[in-house]
Amino acid sequence: MSYVDCLRQSAQFTGNIACMGLDPVSDALPGQGSFRERVSSFCEKLFRRMKLEGVSPAAFKPNIGYYVINDRPRDDNFEGSQALADVLDMLSSFFPSIPVILDSKRGDIARSSLNYAHEAFDCWQADAVTVSPYMGSDSVLPFAFEDKGIYVLNRTSNPGGKELQNMLAIDKVEARDVYPFYIAVAHHIAAWANEKEGIGAVVGATNMEELKAIVRYYAGRDIPTLIPGVGSQGGSAEDVMQAMKDAGYDLSLARINSSSGLTHPWKKGPAPQDWLEECMSALKALIEKTKV
Repeated sequence: MSYVDCLRQSAQFTGNIACMGLDPVSDALPGQGSFRERVSSFCEKLFRRMKLEGVSPAAFKPNIGYYVINDRPRDDNFEGSQALADVLDMLSSFFPSIPVILDSKRGDIARSSLNYAHEAFDCWQADAVTVSPYMGSDSVLPFAFEDKGIYVLNRTSNPGGKELQNMLAIDKVEARDVYPFYIAVAHHIAAWANEKEGIGAVVGATNMEELKAIVRYYAGRDIPTLIPGVGSQGGSAEDVMQAMKDAGYDLSLARINSSSGLTHPWKKGPAPQDWLEECMSALKALIEKTKV
């Protein structure tokens, strides 16, 4: 099954386009023990409760940096990587039909980029990966594995993104005109998607005017979008949904992501006694706002 078909199928199966970020922060995790033990216990309890209540987002997105920071390779300690492996194993068991996006924002050239692609798709067995486009097609296209997804950074949700992404650029892909750089990147993403199915875009929910322009351009094309910035960063799932509907963009190809707002909505540790209820309540609220 192609990645585009996987997105459409999971949206239909779950009835939503929510993406659940899985970014564990050690200080916010409940329980005792090592980082790996607490992550595994947290996810197992949460996933079991989700399964029991029939609650599922349409994608999961672990950010690799939240795990590997707990590794100490020179001390032969890979606790963070092992925790990520545990989480991915549980996702395969509890939610086998739901795509997993590895948020690693890789990007290099030639063999180096291909190595990062193998890391995401062979080592971690993810369904999709986030990629930086700064070095162009040499950086992006090595990730174009069959039936896998690529989310190219297009207009990110962080405040500093405007420093480069909103600069004006002469775009030689379409009309040879001057556009904001994020639009020029969107033109490249569409061109790459014409060559390789499954290439999509990361578009932040915190920059609504830019998001509206990008989804209008992608409307009618099989270009997936990953939309972070909802929740703790201030983006609105309702506004994103309305913008995509107004643009005529295929909602089933979008995934609206919240991370810390779902896994530790209490913001700072320690976790409260009713942490499981808080997580479930936040997840249900996002799913309700992203129904299709």
